[in-house]
This record gives sequence, structure tokens and C-alpha cells, in this order.
Amino acid sequence: MSSLWTNQMTTVTRRNHDHTQLPRFGRHAMRGARGRRAVAAAATLLFAAGTLAACGDSDSDGGGSGDSSESITVWIEEDLPDRVQATQDIVDDFTKATGVKVKLVAVAEDQFNQLLTSSAAAGDLPDVMGGIPLGQIQTMGSNDLVDTDAVAEVLDELDASTFSERALELVQDDGTTLAVPSESWAQLLFYRKDLFDQAGLSAPSTYDDILNAAQTLDSGDVAGFVGATAPGDAFTEQTFEHVALGNGCELVDDDGSVTIGDPACVDALSFYGQLVNDYSVPGAQDVDTTRASYFAGQAAMFIWSTFVLDEMAGLRNDAMPTCAECKKDPAFLAKNTGVVTTIQGPDSDQPAVFGEVTSWTITADSATDPAKKFVEYMLGDGYEPWVAIAPEGKVPVRTGTPDDPSAFSDAWAAMPVGVDTKAPLSDFYSQDVLDALAAGPSELARWGISQGQGDLVGALQGEQPVATAVNDVTSGSDPADVASKLADQITDIQGTLP
Repeated sequence: MSSLWTNQMTTVTRRNHDHTQLPRFGRHAMRGARGRRAVAAAATLLFAAGTLAACGDSDSDGGGSGDSSESITVWIEEDLPDRVQATQDIVDDFTKATGVKVKLVAVAEDQFNQLLTSSAAAGDLPDVMGGIPLGQIQTMGSNDLVDTDAVAEVLDELDASTFSERALELVQDDGTTLAVPSESWAQLLFYRKDLFDQAGLSAPSTYDDILNAAQTLDSGDVAGFVGATAPGDAFTEQTFEHVALGNGCELVDDDGSVTIGDPACVDALSFYGQLVNDYSVPGAQDVDTTRASYFAGQAAMFIWSTFVLDEMAGLRNDAMPTCAECKKDPAFLAKNTGVVTTIQGPDSDQPAVFGEVTSWTITADSATDPAKKFVEYMLGDGYEPWVAIAPEGKVPVRTGTPDDPSAFSDAWAAMPVGVDTKAPLSDFYSQDVLDALAAGPSELARWGISQGQGDLVGALQGEQPVATAVNDVTSGSDPADVASKLADQITDIQGTLP
């Protein structure tokens, strides 16, 4: 039986903190879930009643070039009201241009898999899905829910050479492309440049650098580091995956055998355990508490996603920095924060960065022609407005067009960010930070995807065994024992997959 039906797992990326996938699987898992619970509850009730939670139905009569009788349903994993409205505006422009009517449905990330399962079983899938993280794309592919021919045709029309090669690799399964990659966010290590400079410390890009900095800067007023430790939380898994990838720790090898119990992973757990136990704050830490500590000026380093950049600049009233210096200058932390995109451990010969790629895909039972038109539009005329919804967490993986190869990446760099106040990132962050963000999509690494184990990655999001293992280590358990038990648990989960 298909794993989609047997696992019934839930994706809980606190994406937009609003996150992140989301996510909590990936898009972070980032930014509290403002308004999500109400939307998710409403969506669940509507689906239970056998209807779609439609956010809008574009039915403009304005003489588009397409057949006005064409209509499609589009799901997006963007459920915050302001983002839904911004997407609806793009949809309305698409309808005016093509005549294709679109029913837009906002789906909360923590409801996605349940709604996908029930809709697929009822033969009522949407035509297009957008904002979909890698794990969910792989799950859809493994259950034959993607029209891969239509996806390939869209990529051919847009020209695959205009996309990040790494992003294209991550949306493939055994050479078959499952989605059209749209944007990405990366997990970053943020650090207080002013404190580092005062202490004569270099940027914390290696395990040794990070531990040395944490030890040097840890004091009664400032923790050397804060990072996620909450069990069962995807943000904890994402944070550790970022750290572990840098040490050459992989979930599985190229043959699909579970390798999380190998020495490189034990060493990564030991490193993270030492960092948290010796130089962090007490208690289980999650997406909100880690950000709060850094924003209060009580931590020298923390790991979060790019979605925090606008908040750190004082552009969101519901997530303002609260440090002493921030009272006079809300952007103090942004001006005094450096970023490290890749981390390298002693067991690896190259650094790595964790991140998420979100995509558009066309379902197996779609109205193919209008669905293709829509995806082409969202990666064409609608691309800049879509990315502009949240530029800090939507770094383009399509950099431009064949005629202007950097058109979209250039436009992204100048886009204003923020919610209550808007301004370009360049007003607060140095050019080296912006360059690092733009380069992120080409450097992304992920457990299991490249090894063809995307379905396993998706399945792990329900039980979150990695997050629980991290919590065990940061609570004092032996890393080798924890890694061994984790490997057995993941192997058992892998055995339930087709």
C-alpha cells in the first residue's frame, strides 16, 4: 500500500515562523503561526464537508487571450491573510491575461498531507500546487500524483538553463523532474559581529570556531549560543541537519542504507550537545525562544532561517528586537549581525548549508493545458510579484530569462521586505550578507533527497525522531547510544515504505 495512505504524516513546518518548510518542515519552520490555527481549522472543516476552502475564484471577464471556459483549482501553502491576498492579485492578473479562471485555495502546512490524502482518495485533487517543500514533492512523486510530462514541458518552455542547477537536482526522483522549483530559503548561523570584533574572533564557520566563540562570549548576561532542542519539533531537526551536513553526516548512503549511526553523525551530535549543554540557556528551545533570546541581546549566536531578516531589522511590529540598544535603534541587531551560510566539521572536507526549495507542480489529474499556462505565468510575468510577497524567504531559483539571465535575481535584491514597515534588505545588511543569501540556492544540501530517499524524508516529518534524539543528547544522554537507537528507528520507518 502506498506510503501516503499508511503514514498519514503531518507536515508542520512553522514556515513563516510565519515561518519556515517553514517550516515546520522546511519553510521554516520559521515565524510563529499568526492566524494559521484559525485558517487550518476552517480548512479542515470545509474539507470534512467535502468542499474546498477556496480563498478566491478569479472570474474576470476582461477579454483574456485564453478560452474563458477554462478553469483550474490551485492550492498554495501560503495561509497568512496578507500573502493570500497578494497571491490572489497575481491570480487575477493571470486571468485577465489568459481568460483562465482560477480557484485559489490556501492550505496550512500542518494540514497539507491530511488534505492531500483525503482529496486524492476522493479523486478531487487540485490542478496545481504551489509553495510545496521538497519532502512533500517527493511524497507526491512516490504516490504517482504528479503529471511529470506536464512539468517537463513547462521547464522546457521556460528554459531549464535559467534555473539553479542544484534546485533542479533536488526536485528530481531518479532522473524524473517532479516540480518546477520556484524559490528557496536557507538556514543560517547568525552572530553578533560587534561582540566577535571586540573579542578578536573570526566568523564562526567551523565546529572549532563555533565552540571557541561560544566559550569566549558565554557569560552571565549573554549565552554563547542558542539553538533548537525541543523534541518532536521540525525546527530542531532542521537545525541539527544543518549542523550535521557540515560534518559529512548523512541520513542514508547512495544505496539507501541508514547511516545516521555512523561516526560523523555521532560526532555531530556530540558537538551540538556540548554547544547547548555548556554555552546555551536552560530548558527546551524552539523557533520562538531562540529568536527571542537573540533579539533580547542575550545570545552571541543562533541558528534560524532567512525569514528572520526583516524581523531583525525592526520591520515587523509583532516580532521586534528588544535588546537595550534596540530601544534607540530597532535595526541595531541587523547592523551588528553577521551570517554564516555554511558550517564545516572536522569529519568533512567541505562545508554545507541546509535549506528548502519550494516549487510549483501539476497533479496527475489536472486540466493540463491551463495548469501549464498557470505555472509558466507564476515563473514568468507573475514571478517577481510572487517573490516580492516575502523576499527574505523567497530567494529566486530562477535567476532570469534567456534574454536577461539575471533579471529576477537583480529585481529580488532591490525588493523591500517587512510587514508593518518596508525597506530593502540593503538598507540594513552589508553586501557580503546579500551575496551570501543570493548564492544560497546553489549550495543547498539535504538529507536523503539526492540519494533517492525523498519518501523517507517525508515520512520522518510525522514522527520527528531526529528532533527527539537531539533533545536526548542535549539533556545528557550518550551521543553514540542515541545515534544507534535513532538509526534503528529510522530503519524501521524505512521498512514500512513501498
